[in-house]
Amino acid sequence: MSAEERRESVVRAAVVEFARGGYRGTSTEAIARRVGVSQPYLFRLFPNKQAIFEAACEYCVEETWRVFDRASEGLTGEAAQDAMSRAYMRLVEDREQLMMQMQMYVSVFAAESAGEEQVGDTARAAWLRLFEWIRERLGGDQKEATRFMAYGMLINTLVGLGYPMGHRIWSGFEDCSEKTEDR
Repeated sequence: MSAEERRESVVRAAVVEFARGGYRGTSTEAIARRVGVSQPYLFRLFPNKQAIFEAACEYCVEETWRVFDRASEGLTGEAAQDAMSRAYMRLVEDREQLMMQMQMYVSVFAAESAGEEQVGDTARAAWLRLFEWIRERLGGDQKEATRFMAYGMLINTLVGLGYPMGHRIWSGFEDCSEKTEDR
């Protein structure tokens, strides 16, 4: 395995570990163990834990865009929005991907409270790129992009809280309403 492939496997392992334990609660030892490398080797690939976390944040946002891009390729406006919405519902079935996203938001606050600005800078830049990609795919409409992202955050909250898809809380979502039971 090349160093770049090993680096990518570390990032994927870090997504899982950070999703489960957050930035402060995740050890580099746990990441190294998950990927099957020694901790010293981990630090040959990344200078520190913060760099691993930032790479995991970037990966998480880029993976979200890859899913959106594949689903909406060749589409714009409402057709793109519908395709990306359906794709996101499938994506968040992977709770670790979603929880990494949520940990990113929480960790920015925690890091900045401790005087560590870089984590926030990295996360905000990645999130803004995602927003701009979505805005462009939706035809450049700022309000539609904002609405799309707001729905996504509500979905994140409901999935993060563990509401099953059949729960009545989902009935306001068009794609979910036919799967909803009165729970």
